[in-house]
Amino acid sequence: MTVPQTLPGYRVLLVEDEYFIAMELADLFRRRGADVVGPVPSVDEALDLIAANARLDGAVLDINLHGEMAYPVADMLVARKVPFVFATGYDRETLPPRFAQARFCNKPVVVEQVVQALLG
Repeated sequence: MTVPQTLPGYRVLLVEDEYFIAMELADLFRRRGADVVGPVPSVDEALDLIAANARLDGAVLDINLHGEMAYPVADMLVARKVPFVFATGYDRETLPPRFAQARFCNKPVVVEQVVQALLG
């Protein structure tokens, strides 16, 4: 599948606690025409944004957000059938079994690869 170069109207949630990664991801999605929700650096803020947004088309999640695991965010996205990718320094094997099939990118991330993983 070819990943589109433009994403007009695509609403993507960014959950990342590393400022420069968050800004780089947000910039790439915005340059492609996507509507960026966030970025936010915490589970509580991410859950609030999910609840406040009736439509999300995708999400990028760091697993460890200042020592708090983002699994409740992933659970909420799964419940709403929102595709997401984990962009993390953790190994895939550390994921709980319920996320065994989740899309995954290892850090250090290449933002283009994160986009491809989410949309591909």
